[in-house]
Amino acid sequence: MATQWQTFPIEFRGGLISNLSPLQQGTNAVGSATILQNFEATKDGGYSKIKGYEKFSTSTVPGSGAMLALKVISSGRIVVARKNTSLVTEYYYGTGSTWTSMGARPLLGGKARHVLYNLNGDDKVVFVDGVNYPGIYNTSGNAFTAVSSFSDVLGAEHVAVFKNTGFYSKGNNLFFTAPFTVDDFSPANGAGSINVASEVTGLAVFRDQLIIFTEDSIKRLTGNTAADYQVSPITDRIGCVNGDTIQEVGGDIMYLAPDGIRLLSATDRIGDFGLDIASDPIAKDANKFLSSTPNYSSVLMREKAQYRIFAYVESEQREAAKGLIATKFVSQGASGISWSSTFGIKVYVADSRYSGTSETICFSNTDGYVYTLDTGSSFDGELIEAIYESPYMPITDPQIRKSFYKMTLYAEPTGSMALDLNIKYDFGTTSNTGVVQPSTQSIDSTGTSVFLFGDTTSVFGTATYGGELDKVYNTNIIGSGKTVSIRIEDNSTNPSFTLDTALLEFSQEDRQ
Repeated sequence: MATQWQTFPIEFRGGLISNLSPLQQGTNAVGSATILQNFEATKDGGYSKIKGYEKFSTSTVPGSGAMLALKVISSGRIVVARKNTSLVTEYYYGTGSTWTSMGARPLLGGKARHVLYNLNGDDKVVFVDGVNYPGIYNTSGNAFTAVSSFSDVLGAEHVAVFKNTGFYSKGNNLFFTAPFTVDDFSPANGAGSINVASEVTGLAVFRDQLIIFTEDSIKRLTGNTAADYQVSPITDRIGCVNGDTIQEVGGDIMYLAPDGIRLLSATDRIGDFGLDIASDPIAKDANKFLSSTPNYSSVLMREKAQYRIFAYVESEQREAAKGLIATKFVSQGASGISWSSTFGIKVYVADSRYSGTSETICFSNTDGYVYTLDTGSSFDGELIEAIYESPYMPITDPQIRKSFYKMTLYAEPTGSMALDLNIKYDFGTTSNTGVVQPSTQSIDSTGTSVFLFGDTTSVFGTATYGGELDKVYNTNIIGSGKTVSIRIEDNSTNPSFTLDTALLEFSQEDRQ
């Protein structure tokens, strides 16, 4: 009698999950991942290997230590700051070649926060570093000037422009300028200050409100001028511990709270907010990530509705640097977020901006270079190690043994693709001699029918160019077990590819 084969589909979706027990995840979240490293969930479905990064300029920014500020002005212009030979902060702008100094500050400041604004037709950026007076960069003429007319903003730590007014935080105090200025602090013209009773850790403009974060509370400022500004609480139970993690993504504000990465979401009730813990599905990974350092940075990828947060450890090698990726699939709330992780991207400061029809994302650390993120297929020439590992799936009954014969992978390569496939049974047991763990197998997109321009195996005159790459890859597999997991690895500089669906073909055996 012929063996009756069955097919089990695995649709790659759900992202990284670590708040479920192994069997629960394999039963209820098929297609999710226990490891999803250097992959990202995509709006079109599946998991894509992330793109890499490359140098914005082959010249290093003069000075030493970590980059203290980075602001993307356009796809071809970036402003940075670094400690100079006089041991004070110096600002530079670059267009992709050398870096041009715009002058040094009197003191060595810390990491500089910034806000881009336009009140008179010129794009300008205000920088605050917690030590010096605020500085203003004017894109017209690449001029850099200090806001030194008001001593209370010396050492301002956070800045925002709300209702065409500059807001500077220092300790518990919020100083605001006269309307349509960022440097007029005259009360006669409408400037003033507000004491929010706790040290401000971050500012964010959200719709018609200025959100004020402290370590243990979140408040909002509403109104149009000093005459009607009002500060009211959103919550007095939880706050933000690091202002560099605050980003608005997909209609919500994401930020790092003491208990994880949270969302500040507007609800259907006017004036009400939701405060979901977005990192709950990856609780184990998030706790490990968040306990590694007090230094973080974040960046927004608008085209992908994606939030990336990076942990910075100065002594850590680039290869060990960690980050998390959150991709939003619904307009608001934490339920539509898929998570993954990054390894090998060491970030101290980062920024992104739309320029024309394209988005430019840049970052820097301590090596003096500025890098453009989400471009190319390598980490500045180094390999990208991408790993997907599924939970152990019982498929039908977790007490019935299954024999496996074939796996069909549906993928979308954009060039050469060479993957390592590992099939593992019964939670990877080694003590049960009746379970054989198969050896690694290869899935390769290159072949003799279609050649890739630039590939070393392509011979001009005999190769066929312009053909369509295969999207279906059949692999014979062996072994049997009660539960099964698949692990797909790519450690190369090959272009990005997307894992769509996998099909396992098996027969169900007797209960043991």
